[in-house]
Amino acid sequence: MAHNTRAAGLYYTACGFLLYFVAAAVSFNGYYDKWHFNENGVAGEDHRFQFEMMVDGTAYRPFIYRQMLPSAANWIDRATPRWFETSLFNYLEAGRGARIQPVFESPTAENPIYFFRYMIVYVATFLFALLAVCAMHLVCRAIDLPPPASVFAPVVIILLFPYIESCGGFFYDYPELAFLALAVWIAAKFRWWWVIPVVALGTWNKESFLFIIPTLYPFFRQRSSRLGASLAVAFLGLVSIAIYFPIRLRFAHNPGGALEVHWHDQLIYFMHVRDFLLGTEMTYGVPMLKAFTAAPLALLAWTVWRGWSHLPQVVHRHAQIAAAINFPLYFLFCWPGEMRNLSMLYLVFLLALAANLNEWMNSSTACK
Repeated sequence: MAHNTRAAGLYYTACGFLLYFVAAAVSFNGYYDKWHFNENGVAGEDHRFQFEMMVDGTAYRPFIYRQMLPSAANWIDRATPRWFETSLFNYLEAGRGARIQPVFESPTAENPIYFFRYMIVYVATFLFALLAVCAMHLVCRAIDLPPPASVFAPVVIILLFPYIESCGGFFYDYPELAFLALAVWIAAKFRWWWVIPVVALGTWNKESFLFIIPTLYPFFRQRSSRLGASLAVAFLGLVSIAIYFPIRLRFAHNPGGALEVHWHDQLIYFMHVRDFLLGTEMTYGVPMLKAFTAAPLALLAWTVWRGWSHLPQVVHRHAQIAAAINFPLYFLFCWPGEMRNLSMLYLVFLLALAANLNEWMNSSTACK
């Protein structure tokens, strides 16, 4: 009997991982087709933060601060023998684009100067998409949501991710989601100091991770006093600042600024009622309403409203702190319509969706 139970557990774990692998692959492909890595000659090209500029250290601020994957790609590139890179490039190209072009669909990947680093970032971004969906599952289980909802809610979120990447998408967005989910899971299940490496890597990936740290306070408070939880948040904030400032100093002379102010653009966006109601964008090869238009926002709000009462108090507090920080930051410093810049609320939507799925499954069972 015990053997059958272990075999069943192993089988369901393997099936779940396969589901997550496929969902992450579909999501990454949707993102990549839509934005690539903002390099030359693709739909997502932008002269301020092209892939080439990110790895060369010449991109505009604040985008150049998002250095985790570019720096890792540069380090691996320097440590790899040139003969190996040349052999790999010749094999993949095999007569100008025979293999590399269908894989990467990017002129940059055909450039021997960049192709190896491009391949590293490509693979790493997909792996972070996979890590993100697995970590979201752990978050659902950490707050005691039932297994079916905990399995399928992360799949929905990861498949929606290219849709949320509206008006812009970047290779550091999947790591941001993964680190956010890992930070919340660790804070919910373990002592606060286990979050330190996640905070360090999350800040290295994107400097705004500093603002995620206060949202962990309710989870820390479950295991410590008010003072202890506050000190934990303060210490993690210092860790984040210690990672961010050397990067900021290193790229202090790059063009651009530490922040971009867009509150005026936000006001103009909401004055164009037609765009807010009917703005469209291609995602997964299909024209859809943009994520930050009235109908999708209403559905999102409805999902959170329906799931709110089924979530524990600790999630309520996390959501309230995240909203109090994220909404002002969004309207002051983010380009209008970029739903991805409400990233601090990703897990609130995940958990509300999981709660709704659970209620739906329970009601379906009751009807039978």
